[in-house]
Amino acid sequence: MADERTRYFRRLARRRRSARRWSVIAGGLGGAAAVLTPYAGLGLPDAAWAAGAGGAIVLAAWRWADLRALAAQPAPPELGPAEAAAQSRARLVAAVQRLPAGSGMLAEARRVRSRVALRGTSAAEPWGRLDRAGSTFAGLRGRLTGLAAPAVAEATAADHSLRDLALRVGEVERAIRFAPPDTRPSLEQARTALADQLRDGVEAYERLVAAAAGYVAENVRSDVQEPAVARLTEATDLLHGVASALAELRATDPTYRAS
Repeated sequence: MADERTRYFRRLARRRRSARRWSVIAGGLGGAAAVLTPYAGLGLPDAAWAAGAGGAIVLAAWRWADLRALAAQPAPPELGPAEAAAQSRARLVAAVQRLPAGSGMLAEARRVRSRVALRGTSAAEPWGRLDRAGSTFAGLRGRLTGLAAPAVAEATAADHSLRDLALRVGEVERAIRFAPPDTRPSLEQARTALADQLRDGVEAYERLVAAAAGYVAENVRSDVQEPAVARLTEATDLLHGVASALAELRATDPTYRAS
């Protein structure tokens, strides 16, 4: 994908080619009109040649004016390799997000990339637990309504915060490997504190997911299972009653046949 500077010079080249093309057309039609127009005056065919030449001249003038206006604008600055890569990546992400399942694909790609980045660090195990708990909560999210609805926003914010904390733990651990010996004790203390926060946060998140699952289970049991069981019990009693009545009727009237 081209950056702004490349697109600017492409537009400039297109307008220059258009201006030159209309200049050639205007010159050809103007010369033909001058040659074909009789000295005695203009006829209907000669008027068509003259009108075509006049229109081409006007269009050529407009194209040259557009070219001068664009050329007067300063060209966008040239991007460095990092900036160009970032811009291309942003355009690619925007294009993927427009797809029907684009947001989910991007989220999964980010999770995989983060998991790979944390491999070999103490944050890898809490990250895996957080991933599993997050997947479970995603399945429960649509059922958390009513009084449980605020828990969805809380869980989403906690998930983002804990993932950011896990990435920071991994970054600090990688920095310790290359840090001078005199700076390592303070970095170790910071890493230990962050790792403890991460473990406590993941455990609290898992408890939240378990509470959400309990809410969904109780809600489903009270709203769906009990009425269904009651209706099935009523239907069973009804069938038993009908069967008993038919048995009694057959015993009193041997000629009776149930339809």
